[in-house]
Amino acid sequence: MQRGNTKHGAVLDDRLRREAELEARQVDLGGEGARPGGAPLGMTADEVDARSNLGRYIPKASLPGDRDDLIAGASEMNAPDEVLDALEALPERVVFETVNQVWAALGGRNEDPARRP
Repeated sequence: MQRGNTKHGAVLDDRLRREAELEARQVDLGGEGARPGGAPLGMTADEVDARSNLGRYIPKASLPGDRDDLIAGASEMNAPDEVLDALEALPERVVFETVNQVWAALGGRNEDPARRP
């Protein structure tokens, strides 16, 4: 079952576009700590895309927040079922400060700043 309309208001669309452009610039710099293809060390391009998709539906107002806060925020953003299902799998009564922490709690890998090319 899909959830509602995927379009947002103009303000939110602009914010999401700017955030995606900023993330793309950070990932595609190709300098120290980045691999060809834009994925940072410790992550594949698919993992970067999956984490980004998750983050797209977690509003900043929900962070820091626990599982219920994240689910409420994602629901307000009309998150797809797969995102809501993933958030449901988070442990109860754990407060997450960042999307990276949420991603890691779901079993995802984040960049490894200790590794250098």
